[in-house]
Amino acid sequence: MNLTQLNSAFTLFLSLLVEAVPFLLLGVLFSGVLLFFVDERKLVRWLPKNPFLGALAGSCVGFLFPVCECGNVPVARRLLMQGAPSPVAIGFLLAAPTINPIVFWATWTAFRDQPEIVFMRVGFSLAIATIIGWVFSAQADLRPLLQPAVARAIPVRAEGRRQRAEGEGGRGKASTSPLLQSGTYFLGQSAKPLQIDAAELQARMLGANTADKPASSKLLLLLENTVQELRELGGVLVLGSAIAAIVQVFVPRDLILNLGQSPVTSILAMMLLAAIVSICSTVDSFFALSFASTFTTGSLLSFLVFGPMIDLKGIGLMLSIFKARAVFYLFALAALLTFLFTLIVNLYVS
Repeated sequence: MNLTQLNSAFTLFLSLLVEAVPFLLLGVLFSGVLLFFVDERKLVRWLPKNPFLGALAGSCVGFLFPVCECGNVPVARRLLMQGAPSPVAIGFLLAAPTINPIVFWATWTAFRDQPEIVFMRVGFSLAIATIIGWVFSAQADLRPLLQPAVARAIPVRAEGRRQRAEGEGGRGKASTSPLLQSGTYFLGQSAKPLQIDAAELQARMLGANTADKPASSKLLLLLENTVQELRELGGVLVLGSAIAAIVQVFVPRDLILNLGQSPVTSILAMMLLAAIVSICSTVDSFFALSFASTFTTGSLLSFLVFGPMIDLKGIGLMLSIFKARAVFYLFALAALLTFLFTLIVNLYVS
């Protein structure tokens, strides 16, 4: 380790942060909009109940919320807190960084001479996110896989609320909107779910009741929620960016690039490179373009599909929602499906 390497690592660290923070802020703002300006009951009612269709719908929501792999995490967390089915939230989490108009335009600009790469990137990302969301639907209750604060904030099902209300002597708790016991800014540090009376609920203006409140009050709470979520997610973004910069500088790149000659090792090398480099999905197509003359089509696709789903800084952000074993499941499934899809491209298409 020398001064030049440290300087390079620090420069890469700053560049990752400068690149990622605006999109993280965009995602947090979308998260706040979902909290304070969207009636969660209508949102959940519109979502498909079928696990497969729900995962597909969540994967396509990126067209409405154009965020990258930094901004998708707070939005996915908010969807879970609002009671959205887990396939919807997971489909969005994995697909939104790629299935959005900004990334489509950037990829088309970089690979306009190879349009098949553009459409296969979108198609593979959509298929993989939908399949993984569908697989996670087999877990009837997602709470054991979530971080405790997020698990406590997920709305209790109607039957559970009714039983709890009966157990408490019918004191009107069941009439509380599910979202009223969620919200990052109001989670607190207690190990128990928040119990807030009606007066306090109106004072804090959570849930569907915010629709009737003055815009100035809602904007103030939106600002407070944004600051708090930036503090929480910004910390793990800094840690993930630091790890990505250190690995990128101190792991010899030749060790990765020399593997890129065969249909199999080229895919593995580019998936590893995508995870290490942690480039934002809005610009990663230009990075991949620099390898177009030496790497196979399937390996370029593996970089463009796997990187936005799973990279070092993204893993850090995902750990703000999921426990480590759930992140491992996401990583393993995304890696396996990406490898299979792109291997087919190398063997039978390109």
